Amino acid sequence: MKERAVTYSVVPRVDPRDISAEMTYYARAQARGEVTLGDMARRIQRRCTVTRADTLAVLVALEEEVCRGLCNGEIVRLGELGSLQVGVKSEGVRLEADFHESMINKIWVRFRPGMVLKGMLDGAAFERVSPRKEAGRAGKGMRYERK
Repeated sequence: MKERAVTYSVVPRVDPRDISAEMTYYARAQARGEVTLGDMARRIQRRCTVTRADTLAVLVALEEEVCRGLCNGEIVRLGELGSLQVGVKSEGVRLEADFHESMINKIWVRFRPGMVLKGMLDGAAFERVSPRKEAGRAGKGMRYERK
């Protein structure tokens, strides 16, 4: 296993425009695991003089401030890491006066990578892994559909 490699598997897909066509194989990014805030706090502690508890406190506060900023309609800029912004989708109306808030039917968080992540992606190495059996995927990105 390569340590600094993006893992992917090769999976068959049907062309939705032509379901009678033969399957075609595509790469799909596949996570090798997860990193929690606690994990990051421990990793950061090893790299500097700040304690795990102090690091975790800052990361939790960052999480809260990101949520607060997004809920206030602000673009949240995380330095060279990237930025976050809320997006919405709604039904359309002919007259502006006919529009009301209940017509908004989707809301999501859009992430725009900054220079650090773009640089990481430009130099990414890849490692092919076996496809996982998927028991219900969580869905694409961070989309939330209003009920």
